[in-house]
Amino acid sequence: MSDTTKSRTKYALVTGAARRIGACIAEALHQRGCNVFLHYHRSGDAVSRLAEKLNARRTDSATIVQADLGADDDIEHLAAHVRAHTEQLDLLVNNASRFFPTGVGSTTPSQWDELMGSNLRGAYFLTQALLPALASAGGSVVNLLDIHASRPMRGHAVYCMAKAGLQMMTLALAKDLGPQIRVNGVAPGAILWSEQDSGSQDQQGIRQRILKKTVMGRAGEPQDIASAVVYLGLDAAYVTGQVLAVDGGRSLNI
Repeated sequence: MSDTTKSRTKYALVTGAARRIGACIAEALHQRGCNVFLHYHRSGDAVSRLAEKLNARRTDSATIVQADLGADDDIEHLAAHVRAHTEQLDLLVNNASRFFPTGVGSTTPSQWDELMGSNLRGAYFLTQALLPALASAGGSVVNLLDIHASRPMRGHAVYCMAKAGLQMMTLALAKDLGPQIRVNGVAPGAILWSEQDSGSQDQQGIRQRILKKTVMGRAGEPQDIASAVVYLGLDAAYVTGQVLAVDGGRSLNI
């Protein structure tokens, strides 16, 4: 490896980077020396605070860009923003996701489009738009999946189907894009409870049943996911087409 390659600034794009797991992933990549593109859809205030914090640590190391990943023009706008800053993208993290229940028999086309668009379609077409930059860097893609991509969750059929599609996309693109670009996935278990979780007694009971089936006996932390993303995205030079479950062993008991 040449001195020029060693000294080149690495760039990473994290979708859904404003809050929760996405923000933690962005911070972890930034700590590893990456300049980060912080994508957001609606959480403008949160992403601005994150960018300000990261830029205070290292000047001009974080930029923000708004896009609706369900809109083709917005996907191209996001890709163009990256290309305007660098010809080489070392890591794309497809983290953005929508999550809500859908009842079989009452699912609407708009619910289908929203879940499929945010979890699968947007990730595919964004990856496609950034292929030249990823290939130029010898970069990688990490997709945020879900243990329910392969083991369905009651009442969430469309979400599970979308994540299952993203899991197959991970495997298929790893085969199609190698050896220039590596593609892997991280499948979280119980890390952060859903924002739709009211904290009611019923919801608390559900939480306890989930944790009882988790070998580690507790929920995980966003940093657990961020560490897995950093490993697969930056360190695992001979790993592609793999899905790493970060679930405390919960998938053993589903």
